[in-house]
Amino acid sequence: MSRASAPIVLSFRRTFALLILLVVLPSAGLSGFGVVAIINERAAVEKRLEAAWHGTLEALAQDLPQVLRQARFVERGGAFELVTLQGQVLSETPFSVREGKVESPDAALAAALTAVVGDVRNLPAERTVFSLPVAGRPVLLATERGGDAVHGARLSVPTVEALLEARAERYLNSPEPVRFTLLPVTREGGEGLVGRLVSEVVQARANALGPPALAELVLAPPLQDFRLVVLPTGEDPVARASTRNRVVYAVLLGLFYLTLTFGVVYTGRALYREAKLSRMKTDFVSLVSHELRTPLTSIRMFIETLALGRLKDPAQMQEVLQLLTRETERLSTLIERVLDWARIESGRKEYQREPQPVDTVVEAAVAAFRAQRLEGGMDLKVDVPGGLPRVEVDRDAVAGALLNLLQNAYKYSGQDKRITLSARADGKWVDLSVEDNGVGIAPKERKRIFERFYRVDNLLTRKTEGSGLGLAISKRIIEAHGGRITLQSEPGKGSRFTIQLPASKA
Repeated sequence: MSRASAPIVLSFRRTFALLILLVVLPSAGLSGFGVVAIINERAAVEKRLEAAWHGTLEALAQDLPQVLRQARFVERGGAFELVTLQGQVLSETPFSVREGKVESPDAALAAALTAVVGDVRNLPAERTVFSLPVAGRPVLLATERGGDAVHGARLSVPTVEALLEARAERYLNSPEPVRFTLLPVTREGGEGLVGRLVSEVVQARANALGPPALAELVLAPPLQDFRLVVLPTGEDPVARASTRNRVVYAVLLGLFYLTLTFGVVYTGRALYREAKLSRMKTDFVSLVSHELRTPLTSIRMFIETLALGRLKDPAQMQEVLQLLTRETERLSTLIERVLDWARIESGRKEYQREPQPVDTVVEAAVAAFRAQRLEGGMDLKVDVPGGLPRVEVDRDAVAGALLNLLQNAYKYSGQDKRITLSARADGKWVDLSVEDNGVGIAPKERKRIFERFYRVDNLLTRKTEGSGLGLAISKRIIEAHGGRITLQSEPGKGSRFTIQLPASKA
C-alpha cells in the first residue's frame, strides 16, 4: 500500500513546490519593487512640491529688489533709516562713507565695507540694495550716494521677511500654511576634500535643526548671498504625503500577502486532500477487489464442483450449498455496504424516524449479528435495563450502525472473544455501548478510525476482511440522528465504542 501511494505523494509535493515557486518569485519581486518605491517616494514628493512652489518663488525673487528700491532714506537724529512707502522701517544699523572712511557703530560691518568700498564716486547715484558677507554671515545692505558721501544701513532680515509675507499673498496657489524666509547661501568651506566635508556637515546640521524646506531659490545678484526659502508652518506636507502613501502601500501589501497566504494554504490543503482522497480511492479499489475476489473464487469453485457432479453424498451437497449461501451473503453484504456509503455521500439516504424502544433496536442488531456468526466461539452479553426512554430513530439504520460495532468487536477480539452490549440513560441521552477484549487502538489511530477507507495497520487487520467503511457509515448514520459516537480504548486491553442518541421528547 505504501509503495502504491508514493507516486501520488511525490506528485503532490512537486505540484505544491511548483505552486510555491510560481507564487513566491513574483511576490518577492513585487515586494522589492515596493521597497524601492518607498525609498524613492519621499524624493518624488519633494520634487513635486518644489515644482509647485517654484513659480511663486520666482515671482517673489523678482519683486523683492523692486520693493526695496522703492523705499527711501529718512534722516532721524543724525542717522539715515530706510523706510517703505507705508512707513515701515527696514533698517537697523546705519553707516556712512566719507573720503574712503567708513563710519558705523558696528565694527564688523565697518571692516567689511572698508574692504570692498573704493572711490565713493564710483558708486551708483541711485539707491542700491545688495548683500555682503560680514563676519562670515551675509547681511542685506542699502546705500544711496549724495555728493561725495554715501549713507546707508544694514537691513533687518525679519522685517524684510515680513514684507515678503505681505507680497506673497497674491502669488499663493496652495492652501498649505507656509512662511517665506531668507537664509544664507551655503558656500564651499574651502578647497579640497576637507573643505567640502565641512560644508556638507554644516548643510546636514542646518537641515536637521530646521524645518524641511518645500522649495528654495537663490536670489539673483546683487543679492546672491541669500536664498528665498518656503517653509511649512503646520504639518509637513512632504511627511504627510509620504506617511499616507506608505500606510496605503503597507495596507495593500499586507492584504496582498494575507490573501496570498490564504490562497496558498487553501490550495495546498485542497491539493493534499485530493492526493489523499486519490490514494484512499486507489487503496479502496484494491481492497474491495481483493474482498470481492475471495468470495467469487469460492463461489466459482463450488459451482464447478457441483457442475462436474463430483458430490454424490446428499450431506456433502447440502454443506456446499450452505457454503455457497454464506459466500453469496458475504458478497452481497460488501456490495450493499459500498452502495450504502454512496447513498450517504450523495445525500440520497433517507431515514424513517419513529419513537422506538431501546430494546427493539438492540434486539434487531443482535439478531442480525448472531445470524452472521453461526460458528459461535464467543461470549456475548446483552445488558438492556427496563425503563429506558425511547429514541426517535430509523430502527434499521441505527441497528445497522450497532451491527457494524458488533462485527468489529468480533473480528478484532482474537481467540477468546468476550463482547458486552449495554444500554443506559444519561440525562437527555441514551448510550449504547459495545465493549470487547480485543487488540485495542493506539492513541495516534483514534482520530482517524472513523475516516472512510481507513483501517488500522497491524497484523490482525491484515488477516481480517473489511472495507474500511463500517465505522465511517456508522458515524454518518448516528450524526444524521443528532447523536455521536465516542471511543475509549487501550492497546492490548480492548475497546469501548459508545453510541449516544438523544432521548425522544415523547
